[in-house]
Amino acid sequence: MSESHKPALGSVGWMDLTVKDAVAVKDFYRDVVGWTATGLDMGGYEDFIMTPAGSETPAGGVCHARGSNEDMPSGWVVYITVENLDRSLERVTAMGGKVRGKVRSAGGMGRFCVIEDPAGAVSALFESAKKE
Repeated sequence: MSESHKPALGSVGWMDLTVKDAVAVKDFYRDVVGWTATGLDMGGYEDFIMTPAGSETPAGGVCHARGSNEDMPSGWVVYITVENLDRSLERVTAMGGKVRGKVRSAGGMGRFCVIEDPAGAVSALFESAKKE
């Protein structure tokens, strides 16, 4: 995600689908909705960045439930952009939610953490990298 495509605070800036067989599922979305897949080397296997036909902006990712995604729940996870991840995670628990796992790096784009709201729905909070 480039700086010009930095998501607005409170918006869904990304989504990932985590499944056992990302290869088959990326083909499903290619054939059903017309997304193209670009492989992303995960050190021994590939996850996929999915882009809508005619667009240069990816729609999301299709990921294997292994490696850094081993503890991710199966299904779609949306990444909601927050200003301060640490402060938001404090609010998650104060408001009856759960922090699921550790804060993780999203490379040079920022960092994120998976959460569960009081109803049991899972999403992730994402903080964009700060400019130095």
